[in-house]
Amino acid sequence: MTVYAGPVFAMAANQFNVIANHLEIPLDERARLLMPKRAVTVSCPIHRDDGTVAVFEGYRVQHHLTMGPTKGGTRFSPSVDIGEVAALAIWMSWKCALVGLPYGGAKGGINVDPSKISPRELEVLSRRYMQEMIPFVGPHTDVMAPDMGTNEQVMAWFMDTYSMYQGRTVTEIVTGKPVASGGTLGRREATGRGVAHLAKRVLKELSISLNNATAVIQGFGNVGSYAALELHHCGLKVIAVSDHTGALYRAEGLDIPALIRHADSHGNIAGFSNELHFDPAELLTLACDVLVPAAMERVIDAKVADNLKCRVLAEGANGPTTPDADLVLEKRQDEIFVIPDILCNSGGVVVSYFEWVQDLQQLFWEEEEVTRREYHILDRAFDHMVTRSKVDKITHRTAAMAIGVEKVRAAKKTRGLFP
Repeated sequence: MTVYAGPVFAMAANQFNVIANHLEIPLDERARLLMPKRAVTVSCPIHRDDGTVAVFEGYRVQHHLTMGPTKGGTRFSPSVDIGEVAALAIWMSWKCALVGLPYGGAKGGINVDPSKISPRELEVLSRRYMQEMIPFVGPHTDVMAPDMGTNEQVMAWFMDTYSMYQGRTVTEIVTGKPVASGGTLGRREATGRGVAHLAKRVLKELSISLNNATAVIQGFGNVGSYAALELHHCGLKVIAVSDHTGALYRAEGLDIPALIRHADSHGNIAGFSNELHFDPAELLTLACDVLVPAAMERVIDAKVADNLKCRVLAEGANGPTTPDADLVLEKRQDEIFVIPDILCNSGGVVVSYFEWVQDLQQLFWEEEEVTRREYHILDRAFDHMVTRSKVDKITHRTAAMAIGVEKVRAAKKTRGLFP
């Protein structure tokens, strides 16, 4: 029995067991590698604007602290539960190990719909959540970052709340902050830029001209919008995008800068055009060169995978592809080049690491330096993944996760079991 349940955690556990079998990890070692070190559930009571008191449930899961502090986002979403948060923390562990960061994975969140609370309620809820987490987090214990439903402002509230209790400014307690509050240049764009960088690299290796290539983006939040913008600037035609309000399609390519301005002003893509509406259910199976699922987990199941018409699947979201879909994609390796999520969207945690280092040192870099270092780390991890995939004759996802799991396992083995 375990407190972690639900389809997302089951998916993470399934993926791990595939890797454990591939690496021939003894059964008695597996639970220690998979199960989180610590899970915290808190109640976050706040005064609503109408004078009533509401209580929201919050979570934080720290997967392992073997290689350094844990690191991971905090999401505000009505779908958040302990199983989802635990799965995301586990994926973050393999991701950090894959790209060579001195972190274990973590994740947190509050079960709340941010669109249903006022700006003042959002602030007091954010501060209360951090207040409840203070005994369990710290710059060398667990460093938070933004995720779905949170942003730079929420991170600034987190940092300020923690700092007030410490009696000094502690910028390194969170990443993804505004630059004015100790954030780094390039953090907001980092994940989307990383997705686009790796997608472009694969297109070049497949001898597909960027100027003639097409892209489809599912999800137009921080990751999807910046991935779309970067691909647009490099000459690709972004022919379709979607968010929770609907989808847009234009065979000649959408005006991505204009769409981003609209989304920034209105909070979504609704109302951008009455002529370009498209069925969101058909978006993932559109014919294109690059498909970027950048929304929720488990959107590509076996049926969708069988009908994909992309050449490159660049996973901007965490866990967008189910294990059943992976079996389909394994048979289609010659048709579809998969850039798995733990590599494809790792640009965000890479630049979060840079932000943490800069805060600790109180020495800040120019944006060009941030981006250069990000791409160098992504390219190095990409090379390792592709080499491992070819040598062992395994899928890219199996190769990427195997590298991550091996590194964590080696660190645990050398440190031993205390006491």
